[in-house]
Amino acid sequence: MQLCIFNPEHDLCLAKGRAHYVPPRSAVEFALRDAALMQVLYPEAVCMSVYDPRLSGVLQQCCNIQAWGWDAVVKHELLKRGAPDALLPSEDKLATIRRLQHRTTVLPLQPDCHAITTVEEMELLLRQREHWVMKAPWSGAGRGLRWVHGALTAIDHDWLLKTVATQQCVIAEPRREVVADVALEYMACCYPADTLPPHDSFMGYSYFHTGSGVYKENVMWSDDEIVAHFSHTDLQRVKVRVEEWLATEVWPRYHGPLGVDLMVCGDGSVHVAEINFRHTMGMVAHEKLRVMS
Repeated sequence: MQLCIFNPEHDLCLAKGRAHYVPPRSAVEFALRDAALMQVLYPEAVCMSVYDPRLSGVLQQCCNIQAWGWDAVVKHELLKRGAPDALLPSEDKLATIRRLQHRTTVLPLQPDCHAITTVEEMELLLRQREHWVMKAPWSGAGRGLRWVHGALTAIDHDWLLKTVATQQCVIAEPRREVVADVALEYMACCYPADTLPPHDSFMGYSYFHTGSGVYKENVMWSDDEIVAHFSHTDLQRVKVRVEEWLATEVWPRYHGPLGVDLMVCGDGSVHVAEINFRHTMGMVAHEKLRVMS
């Protein structure tokens, strides 16, 4: 039996960086309620939350475990409920995933973004450009973001220093006039550790809506429809650049699901927003569309 764990609290757990962390009740309730989302990606598997009271009984029968995203918290919870250590990622693999998820990883694809460690650095950037977004290096689902306009407030100042103290730096990103959000979805999870995934690791595109950095919903369009709709933009050029970077900097270190979020601006330019080293809602939407068609 294959077991799939739906842990949408994954991004919060990475940010905390420790195994003994209790996610917010809302995240736990979401995981318990919507575990069937994983069923779309793994139709033959048993899918549930790590907090499901039935989990211990299922673990006695399973021979393979997948997770929405791997982190120290989900591994700790699975071990507590009787999962064999051999079915779980090693501590080295968990450390690699967390290190890659740090926003500094993707800076080579974001020439206009900066890793800053002081208030003075942020103030210098504000003299060059008025509008910025400050991002915590480990964050997701709209958390860990601060919009700065013209000058730092006292709250911005304190948040910056606290984030640097706990997460090494803050990422300063120019505020853009984003008109659409697109993602490149990859699934490279079935390859020997000493080989690189082939080019067909690309799973497809996803087109989705956000609000204030928070995911809202996917647009159920095919890859061909997405490519045609954004044919006037830099999407294809950016995709080539992303895949060249993945081949040299990521695939040798990581095998698994990965989504690259892109921002499409009104002038047709496309910018890398972030990379998620986990399953994504875009993958779920893409698979749903494939089954429907």
